[in-house]
Amino acid sequence: MNVLRLITLSLLCSACGADGVNEPAPKDYNPISSIQGTGAASPLAGERASTRGIVTGDFQDGDANTQNNLGGFFLQSLAPDQDNRTSEGLFVFDRNAKGTDVGVGDIVTVSGSVEERFGETQLKADAVAIIGKGNATATELRLPAAGTVHNSDGTVVADLEHLEGMFLQVPQRLFVQDLAGLERYGEILLSTEERQFQFTEREQPDAAGYRKHRQRVAAQVLMLDDGRVVQNASPVRYIGDSGSAGRAPRLSDAAESLQGVLRYSRGSGPNGLETWRLMPTSAPRFVVRNPRPEPPAIDAPIIVASFNLLNYFSTIDSGKNRCGPALDQGCRGAESAREFKRQRQRTANAIEQSGASIVGVMELENNARASVEDLTAALAATGGEWRFIDTGTIGDDVIRVGIVYRPDRVSPFGDHAILDASVDKRFDDNRNRPALAQTFRSVDNGGKFTVAVNHLKSKGSPCDDDGDPNRGDGQGNCNQTRTQAALALADWLESDPTSSGDSDILIVGDLNAYSEEDPVRALREAGFRDLLRTRTGSETWSFAFRGESGALDHALASPALAAQVSEVVEWHINADESALYDYNLNFGRDPGLFDPDAVWRASDHDPLLVGLKLQPD
Repeated sequence: MNVLRLITLSLLCSACGADGVNEPAPKDYNPISSIQGTGAASPLAGERASTRGIVTGDFQDGDANTQNNLGGFFLQSLAPDQDNRTSEGLFVFDRNAKGTDVGVGDIVTVSGSVEERFGETQLKADAVAIIGKGNATATELRLPAAGTVHNSDGTVVADLEHLEGMFLQVPQRLFVQDLAGLERYGEILLSTEERQFQFTEREQPDAAGYRKHRQRVAAQVLMLDDGRVVQNASPVRYIGDSGSAGRAPRLSDAAESLQGVLRYSRGSGPNGLETWRLMPTSAPRFVVRNPRPEPPAIDAPIIVASFNLLNYFSTIDSGKNRCGPALDQGCRGAESAREFKRQRQRTANAIEQSGASIVGVMELENNARASVEDLTAALAATGGEWRFIDTGTIGDDVIRVGIVYRPDRVSPFGDHAILDASVDKRFDDNRNRPALAQTFRSVDNGGKFTVAVNHLKSKGSPCDDDGDPNRGDGQGNCNQTRTQAALALADWLESDPTSSGDSDILIVGDLNAYSEEDPVRALREAGFRDLLRTRTGSETWSFAFRGESGALDHALASPALAAQVSEVVEWHINADESALYDYNLNFGRDPGLFDPDAVWRASDHDPLLVGLKLQPD
């Protein structure tokens, strides 16, 4: 990377030379570059050092600036060494010193011990003195970085060591990729790409290709921090910075005018991502590039929705093991009646505004009727009649799939059917939630079709004990478990499990597999048409994870039904939003951020909608 090192100083300093720049430091002073060294760790770690420089970022505790609190300040060299391998910036930790209140532009001398803290070189100060005033001009940072390295967790991150602690400006427009840490850590992940997609959303699984993908992504991202070490700070920064009151940035919104100091840290505590963070010294500007979408207007008599509900439990999670079919598993979802009221209202709003006739739901509490009954009642309260397919508990997991529907538009035809290991041993129901199929008849013209609702094993926990490890090809944990379930599903549906006598079949649900992964490809190879690919193109997503988007929620139709599909819509009301707006009230969240009439962040997955114009029977 060609890095400009521009420091412009106007000095009032008795210890400095006439020009204020080229005067060498006294012999007992250590240049900042010598403290930083050319490697990841300081060559002086564990030793005492004294240095001097200009303050470029005031993040001290207990001063007039209550918004920037990291327990110290950032210092930059008066006379850079012109070696691009070494940084000219340094974080000075002075929380435990008696403390001199410094400000940006102060020229100071500092003495203390050199330490490495979560991979960041720091000078732990016990003496700070202000000796003059000056001005600093930021160094320009352009992404992507020239190289990448692994952090202490083995995660690939950009190699920006030569800029650690320095005052930077980013001339590029960067785009929001991840908001998972906004509320807890005050952080937003930014990238040079407008939207970064998961590797296997567009590429077939491949270990070498996935490694290159990880390196490419790491080189182009930067974490924007809020400059506070406290977790769950209030108010949350960056809300309303796009000019829309009360609105946090959405994924793909742009960040401009980025200026601050670069820190290598885990953020607000030891559990955050160890990476490079820009601590802003002036407010960034966010530009709305991804406005909140209006409710879809699908021109079809029947609309089928796939909706992961983010753990819809009528049993309040009190911390006791009283959920699941045997009432011996931990509950999920709302932890108070107030939270459940919020979840119930937001979920019902989203489903009602989607215009759906049939909704296949995932992450429904696996009790006999209470949760699905409650959901149906919440929907009915929004207007119109709703009913549910009465399956009772399904399988042994604490969550299950289900179906709710509008009886004025469709009616069940025959009985529902369940796919589990008792039907096909390839379908491991210790890992996958059993699939549910139900045939419906159109009230309008009598046309029939079968909808099969699915929720396959997640990538979040391993299946190594089953001989199904993560092979590092981008598909994550348990890929074979999901793939075998998909193969079993295709064969099961071919057998007409609901005795419909009809070849119109629609597979929906959270397959926990991106579009080019083996389970989705297995269904395509079995003859099902991938409606996302054929109807919406290559930029599909329903979920965002660690800065990358992709489609985990799918709709695939039999050839006969595919010809009757009028429209397919991913309604992006959830994945692109901050979790600030969901039903949770943990960590002292401001309840005023929740709009009871809105649909945003009803879940962490976007609903997928399929419009059908069925041929009459």
